[in-house]
Amino acid sequence: MTLLVLIRHGPTEWNEGGLVQGRSDVALSAPGRAEVERWRVPEDFSAFDWVASPLSRARETAEILRGAPVPTDERLVEMDWAAWEGRTLDDLRAEIGNLMTAWEARGLDFRAPGGESPREVQARVLPFLAERAGAGKPTVAVCHRGVIRAVYAMAISWDMTSKAPRRLADGAAQLFTLAPDGRPSVHTLDLPLRPESP
Repeated sequence: MTLLVLIRHGPTEWNEGGLVQGRSDVALSAPGRAEVERWRVPEDFSAFDWVASPLSRARETAEILRGAPVPTDERLVEMDWAAWEGRTLDDLRAEIGNLMTAWEARGLDFRAPGGESPREVQARVLPFLAERAGAGKPTVAVCHRGVIRAVYAMAISWDMTSKAPRRLADGAAQLFTLAPDGRPSVHTLDLPLRPESP
């Protein structure tokens, strides 16, 4: 079994403004960058392979945490929200009603118009997981909420037609073990990256 650590990127201005980001390439905000600079990863992660989504918010987060440039992989890019990117959740609720109710009705097959579903994200990410399992080396991947939720859903056989059994924390690492075919299992959730206050 191979260990995979998933870390969501730090905050951006779009996060702070409640805008849907998807594949829009939005950089870390100044406060977001400062927050990531306060995060600390366990020392043993330094010997792991590191990889990031090519979107700047993930790539920069990875490079701050790693202290060096990090290779990227297109399969780790965020779920495509297409026409909904750059819009607020309030706007979308006004247009389609309760977004979470609509999501839960379709589960893994929910998608924005012209966008990508969580099931399609899983299909895109699974070959990456299989490659990591085949390499047999623990890996830290800095990516996005949609990717992390897709892997979590695979790990617990959650079809997303109900509320998540657990809301995964930001500013934390999500650890999974990978079977030889890349299928994930939960190892440790919400390993904090923020140092405890004195």
